[in-house]
Amino acid sequence: MTTFNELGLSNETRSAIERMGFEEATPIQAETIPLCLAGKDVIGQAQTGTGKTAAFGVPLVEKVDKDLDTIQGLIIAPTRELAIQVSEELYKIGSGKRVRVLPIYGGQDISRQIKSLKKRPHIIVGTPGRMLDHINRKTLKLQNVHTVILDEADEMLNMGFIEDIESILSNVPTDRQTLLFSATMPGPIRSIAERFMKDPETVRVKAKEMTVPNIQQYYVEVHEKRKFEILQRLLDIQTPELAIVFGRTKRRVDELSEALNLRGYSAEGIHGDLSQAKRISVLRKFKEGSIDILVATDVAARGLDISGVTHVYNFDIPQDPESYVHRIGRTGRAGKTGLAVTFITPREIGQLKNIERITNRKMDRMKPPTMAEAIEGQQKITVEKLLEAVTDESISHYRQTAEELLEEHDSITLLSAAIKLMTKGPDDTPVNLTSEPPVVSKSRGDNRSNSGNNKRGGGRSNSYNSKGKRGTSVRKSYRNNNKDGGGGNNRYKD
Repeated sequence: MTTFNELGLSNETRSAIERMGFEEATPIQAETIPLCLAGKDVIGQAQTGTGKTAAFGVPLVEKVDKDLDTIQGLIIAPTRELAIQVSEELYKIGSGKRVRVLPIYGGQDISRQIKSLKKRPHIIVGTPGRMLDHINRKTLKLQNVHTVILDEADEMLNMGFIEDIESILSNVPTDRQTLLFSATMPGPIRSIAERFMKDPETVRVKAKEMTVPNIQQYYVEVHEKRKFEILQRLLDIQTPELAIVFGRTKRRVDELSEALNLRGYSAEGIHGDLSQAKRISVLRKFKEGSIDILVATDVAARGLDISGVTHVYNFDIPQDPESYVHRIGRTGRAGKTGLAVTFITPREIGQLKNIERITNRKMDRMKPPTMAEAIEGQQKITVEKLLEAVTDESISHYRQTAEELLEEHDSITLLSAAIKLMTKGPDDTPVNLTSEPPVVSKSRGDNRSNSGNNKRGGGRSNSYNSKGKRGTSVRKSYRNNNKDGGGGNNRYKD
C-alpha cells in the first residue's frame, strides 16, 4: 500500500491528512494523485466509498496558490448533498494551507451566496444550475480557474445537466486541467471526455470490483402487491442496525415511510421536494440512530456519506445498472460487510439480468420469507435481550416478584409469556401504497430502443446522441415524469 508520505505532498497538506486520520492511500488515490500533480487530465472510474474525493481534492489543494485571492478550482457535482459533502472534505484537506472553499447550490439564498463569493474563495463546489446562474449574473468569475472537476459524471448525464456543463466549461480557460470521476463509463460520458479533455489518463476500478465484493447481493421475486409484506418480514428477520430503502418516485418514498411508521418501525424519507433544512435534519437523525430506516430516491441519496449502514433494500429495482451500483454502495464500507436485497416483479427479470451483466456480478436468489420465519426472527431478538438481562446485576430487585409468580405458575409458562410480551407480533395495520409500473429493460446496444416509445426505465443512455446532447422528445419526458430528478434542469438549477 502507498502512504500519503510517499506522494510528495507539502507539509501543510500532509499534516491536514494526518489530522483526518488518513495514513494509507486507497487504490484510486494512489494512482490518481501523482497523475494530477503532474498536470495530467484524468478519468477516474470508481464507485462511492473508494476515497475519490481525496483523490481529486488533495492535488487540487496542492495546486492552489493561497496568496492569490481568486477562484482557482471548480468542482461540479450533481446534487446539493454531494456538493456539501465534497466541500466539507476539501475544507479539511485544505485546512493546513488555509484554502477557502465555498459550496453553492440550489435551495440556498442566492444573495447570501453572492456575499460569500465576494470573500474570494479559492475553490467552488457547486451544482450545475446554480453555478450557471452565478456565471450569468457575473457574480462567478472563472478567468483564473486552472482545474475543473466533474464529480459523478454519470449522474449528471442522467439528470440532464450536459448542456449546463458545456456552458460552464465554455467560461473556463481552455488551458485548464480537467478531471472526470464516474462510477460507470457509458458511451455519452466517454464522448464528454473526448470533447473536453486533453489526452486523459484513465484510472479504472476493475469490473469485478464494481459493486464491492464485501456486499452480499440477493434478489427476491415478488408481485407488486406483496412487496411491503415481504419487506416487513425481512426487516423482522434480519433486524438491520441502519437500513436504507430505495423507492423509485417521491410518492413511493412518502408512502413507504408512512407505512413503515404505521407498522411500528422508525423511518423517515428524503427526496428532491423536501427543503434543504428538512433533508439535513432527517440525515442527522439517521446518522445518530434516532431513526433506523431511511427511505430515499436515487437523487436524494446520491453522494451521502453515512457510515454504519448494514442493509440496503431496493424496494423498486433501479432504472439502470449505474443507479444500482450507487445504491448498494451505501453499505459494505470501510472493510465491513453489507447486505443488499433487490425486489423484482416477474416482468423485471430482464432488468435484473441487465444489471448483473453490466456489474459482472450475479445476485443470489432469496426465497420470500414466511410469516413463521418472521416471528421466529423476532423471537430470537427477544431471547438475546433476555440473555443480556440475565447478566445485569440490577435484576436482583425483581427476584422476589419472580419467586411469587413461580409459586402460582410453572417456569416454562412464565418464560413463554415474557417472550410473547417482548416479541413484536404480526401487524396488519392498513397501509396504502400506490402500485408502480415495472421497469422494462432495454439493451443499450439495441437501436430499436430509440423507436419513440419513451417507456419508464428504458435505456437512459440512449436518450443522448453521440455528443451527449438530449433530444427534443427526451426533454419532454424529463419535464413530465413524476420521478425524482424529472425535469432535471428546472428542478435542480435553483
